[in-house]
Amino acid sequence: MASALRAAISIAAIGGITAVNVRLPLNPTTVALTYVFAILTIATVWGILESTIASIVAMLCLNFFFLPPVGTLTISDPENWVALAAFMATATVTSQLSGRARRRALDMAARQRDLERLYALSRAQLLWSGATAQGTAIATVIATIFGRSAVALYVRRTDTISRGGPDDLPDVEGTLRAVARQGIVLQHNSGAIITAIRLGGAPIGSLALSGEPLSDTVVQSIANLAAIALERAEGQQAMAQAEAARRSGELRATLLDAVAHEFKTPLTSIKAAATGLGDRLPASGMERELTTIIGEESDRLEALRFSWASGRAATPRPGPRCPSSPSGSTSTTSPAGSTCGR
Repeated sequence: MASALRAAISIAAIGGITAVNVRLPLNPTTVALTYVFAILTIATVWGILESTIASIVAMLCLNFFFLPPVGTLTISDPENWVALAAFMATATVTSQLSGRARRRALDMAARQRDLERLYALSRAQLLWSGATAQGTAIATVIATIFGRSAVALYVRRTDTISRGGPDDLPDVEGTLRAVARQGIVLQHNSGAIITAIRLGGAPIGSLALSGEPLSDTVVQSIANLAAIALERAEGQQAMAQAEAARRSGELRATLLDAVAHEFKTPLTSIKAAATGLGDRLPASGMERELTTIIGEESDRLEALRFSWASGRAATPRPGPRCPSSPSGSTSTTSPAGSTCGR
């Protein structure tokens, strides 16, 4: 519809120029130059199709209104045939060249726009703060920067699908998983393009983009940036887990060190008291044996405290022993304090 309207306007422009030239006493050469100028303008603004139609109409108008015999489409003078052919060739060639130059300019502008969008996408991924899930952030940024009505991102490692854009892609989950497994590119029934996301040659997910079609280069560039962002997020998660484990180890070591330090003074006091009490008791007797047990258990607790402070595992030692019973037999007590040999 737009092309037909532009073609009609081009024909009307040639008709207007013809009406003006008919009223003015201009020779055919001057009229042909005005036609060429109009054709170049049409080719620059709209394209080759409109300028070609304008060239044909201008040739017919030049022949009918300005080359003798005027009012007919016949030419009596052979020189006028040459002039008409030269005009047609000039108008066609110049319109083609102008149209190609316009197409190249449009292509360059489109490539520059795509590069700017890809740069904005990479910058947004680098500035990701972690406030939202990485998959959701990628899908939302792609939809915003590239003007997509709907974006779906499938991550194969977590088997999750993230979405972005104001609209939704219905019944796309199975296709996303199939594309991620097979590493292919296909067109969905909804018109969305679905491509595999690869990292190191292996597919790690898939990406669905709806809206106006994009070039294959741009689609693959978006997929590559998404792959880098997902890998970066996974690395950051691993670093965060390692940092949490390190902090947990530091906290554990600090806590054990504090507990060991708090045990040191009481154990020293208990050991000193048991030793002093044992020196004042007879060499035999239950009281002396009890002080000996207190000293041994203090040494055991001191060894355990030292292992905590140094971060080494405690050396297994024999369990605590109980004093001899009045009948002369020896009983043992479990670490929990329960009497053995009941």
